[in-house]
Amino acid sequence: MNQKILKLENLLRFHTVFRQLHSLRQRRMLAQWNHVFSSAYPVWTAQLCIRPWQTDPLIGVVLSQYRLLVTKKEERSQKSQLFSTKSKKEVEVWIGMTIEELARAMKKDVDYVYEALMNTAIDIDSLEAHSCLDEVWIKEVVKKAGMKLKWSKLKQDKVRENKDAVRRPQADPALLTPRSPVVTIMGHVDHGKTTLLDKLRKTQVAAMEAGGITQHIGAFLVSLPSGEKITFLDTPGHAAFSAMRARGAQVTDIVVLVVAADDGVMKQTVESIQHAKDAQVPVILAINKCDKAEAEPEKVKKELLAYDVVCEDYGGDVQAVHISALTGDNLMALAEATIALAEMLELKADPTGPVEGTVIESFTDKGRGPVTTAIIQRGTLRKGSILVAGKSWAKVRLMFDENGKTIHEACPSMPVGIVGWRDLPSAGDEILEVESEPRARAVVDWRKYEREQEKNKEDLKIIEEKRKEHQEAQQKAREKYGNMHWKERSFLKYQEKKEQRHLQSKEKEERDSHVLPVIIKGDVDGSVEAIMNIMDTYDASHECKLELVHFGVGDVSENDVNLAETFRGVIYGFNVNAGNVIQKSAAKKGVKIKLHKIIYHLIEDLQEELSSRLPCTVEEHPIGSLTSLKHHKDDISVIKTGMDCGLSLSEEKIEFKVGDEIVCYEEKEVPAKTSWDPGF
Repeated sequence: MNQKILKLENLLRFHTVFRQLHSLRQRRMLAQWNHVFSSAYPVWTAQLCIRPWQTDPLIGVVLSQYRLLVTKKEERSQKSQLFSTKSKKEVEVWIGMTIEELARAMKKDVDYVYEALMNTAIDIDSLEAHSCLDEVWIKEVVKKAGMKLKWSKLKQDKVRENKDAVRRPQADPALLTPRSPVVTIMGHVDHGKTTLLDKLRKTQVAAMEAGGITQHIGAFLVSLPSGEKITFLDTPGHAAFSAMRARGAQVTDIVVLVVAADDGVMKQTVESIQHAKDAQVPVILAINKCDKAEAEPEKVKKELLAYDVVCEDYGGDVQAVHISALTGDNLMALAEATIALAEMLELKADPTGPVEGTVIESFTDKGRGPVTTAIIQRGTLRKGSILVAGKSWAKVRLMFDENGKTIHEACPSMPVGIVGWRDLPSAGDEILEVESEPRARAVVDWRKYEREQEKNKEDLKIIEEKRKEHQEAQQKAREKYGNMHWKERSFLKYQEKKEQRHLQSKEKEERDSHVLPVIIKGDVDGSVEAIMNIMDTYDASHECKLELVHFGVGDVSENDVNLAETFRGVIYGFNVNAGNVIQKSAAKKGVKIKLHKIIYHLIEDLQEELSSRLPCTVEEHPIGSLTSLKHHKDDISVIKTGMDCGLSLSEEKIEFKVGDEIVCYEEKEVPAKTSWDPGF
């Protein structure tokens, strides 16, 4: 403070002297005119010797005020310095923090963190901006910055209120009314399930299906001559649709197990029995193709005993009906057996209140958008109802039956097509009716939030595992380079990075040739799921890695082609189309699009594509001929049995012994075949 006041005093003194000199000049000029210079000089000399702030009241006041201000400012500065030493800036840190995150939290740049870690045991050369720091180094950096450390816990969102929709409690028995049975047709492929339904509903579904097999779950309401109605679920019998059959068993009341009398119990027959048992659903046995000469119905019944399916003939409770779906023999007996069992089960439902049901199948229609086939299990569905299913919701704007005819309401046990979904639900999703669109949005938002929370937990677990791996790698690196001179350490790291780049380039080439990225597109959700289930059985990753890049419902799009180009993948389409524009774009970009209408053809194509990615194997093929052959001294072309001959070899280390066989062969490269067996 004294220095500042001294500077001000010097400034004021200079200013005053300058003003006095200016006044002196004026007085001299005045003295010359008035001849009184000698009398004025002593006055000026006296004034010059007087301190200006003692004679000028204004300057004195200014100086005193300035002294006061400077004193107060210094007092405030001292107080603020004292306060800052008492309360350091807090830095919020956490375990696994990276260098970049720490710098951001401290409001410093990354170089500041590097400088703080210099002359410590940590190897700065091995650190990157995204490198995680151990707890000890986080503390060291914050300490050197003169800041206060504050450990933060994982931030958790505010607990949200559960907005999910759930099924209603069981209804009052007085409100229940009889309903039609929901029957699932199950069995092995080509045992006549669809032909059976075809006869019952008098349609030509089987003739329209590619390859003669059912490839979706179909839901149909069949009216019998007696007036009763039965809702049939026609589940595919192929091995690829195991999951779809499982869903069919979960929404059904009765299972009709179709077994061909000339073929007997097969793999999918056993799976169907297990699905029915898991769902605790009673079974009716339909022994089909009894019109054939080689039919053995009794043999089928005996084979089923091994799987706890005991027919009434053998003292069990399973009804067995001998039928011929092709000729229509005994089909009414099968229908009557189904109705009789339904009466014993006393099937009832509540037709009032909000709707409850299950999505049987879902697909995207070009004119209608997302469409679902559903079975109503409770309530009565009407146009305008607000529904939620999975992470999608709908305001029903159109309903239709299995024949595509518009209907105005759907009661329990009725199959119905629903149009009006905002997104495509998944087959098997539970359908619930809610009171309004805002309520439906709240339910969907809650379900998406729950899924995000689950995903975040999974991601945090993965991050923690990666962090531990990184810390272990850093520890090993510190142990490896700890005693080296920095020049030696830098040179060694340079050599390792150079070698690593070479290996990475080599690995990338090998990876590209030993990886098959695929994009799956299907016509309906169930078909895509079936293909995914088959791919889940892939167990030959040691030969060629199978990568699923994308899957979805609908025709092949430009986005699919772009994805395939990026990942160098192949597009497989099942019962979908690829327009001319898409085909030309794919050809231009070198993308393969493979479309199929039968699922096992698609899988066979996939096997061939996998095999083409494998290196060829070398096989030895004997050819039995030489370039030089001698008998005694003569060159000959043929040696008969029992004759001796001479051979000339370039190899000196080969020793012949009595009894050795000499075989000439050639090596041929043979295309390899994947060892993956999808089960059919």
